[in-house]
Amino acid sequence: MKNSAIILAGGRGRRMGSDIAKQYLKLGDKPVLWYALDTFERSFVDEIVLVCQEGGEEYCEKEIVERYGFRKVIAVVPGGLERYHSVRNGLEVLSDCRYVFIHDGARPFVTDYVLGRCLHYVEKYRAAVAAVRAKDTVKLENGDGFIDQSPDRDKVWLIQTPQVFEYELIRDCYDKLIRDEMRLKEAGVRVTDDTMVAKMYADVDAKLVESSYDNLKITEPGDLILAEAILHAQRA
Repeated sequence: MKNSAIILAGGRGRRMGSDIAKQYLKLGDKPVLWYALDTFERSFVDEIVLVCQEGGEEYCEKEIVERYGFRKVIAVVPGGLERYHSVRNGLEVLSDCRYVFIHDGARPFVTDYVLGRCLHYVEKYRAAVAAVRAKDTVKLENGDGFIDQSPDRDKVWLIQTPQVFEYELIRDCYDKLIRDEMRLKEAGVRVTDDTMVAKMYADVDAKLVESSYDNLKITEPGDLILAEAILHAQRA
């Protein structure tokens, strides 16, 4: 059975203050999206599903997949209103898949090493997620802007991607999530990542896999500046 990847590239870049979606902005001499795709293309992953903005499938196919020769991309599919819709759309394309790596296309610096460690741990625990330990002291507020709790920093992790799962496990969880979507919205539940879905519907806790602080997500203009500095350091 195959190892598959879903690369999420449906962001619209509102916080970037740009008319160009963040995944298509230039980082060095390539689009941001190219870097994650290139890492997965060269990895042990057998196939990639690329999820883009609805209506942007043809552009993504021609200007990213065909232009740069990504042979492992088996499908370019439209994203949805929320992140979890986009993940579900990607999952529906896959078949005969053992493990699936779900990764943000706006994280250009994922490494082969992190992919390998995630594979090792998903084989043992059914779910694994790249993450880094919090550097700063973290506070929880009381809802009125005052400090309520001070979690032990040694137990606080910042979650990244890839998030990796047994395919049948996460597919079943997402099917149940879509079924319950309206009920969750009415209850004020916000689904922010895939590990949350696995916990909600299968009671599976993802194994934390220590990653790199360089595996940042480009969301705001300052992130792109930092990414340029990381890229320059890597090429030096």
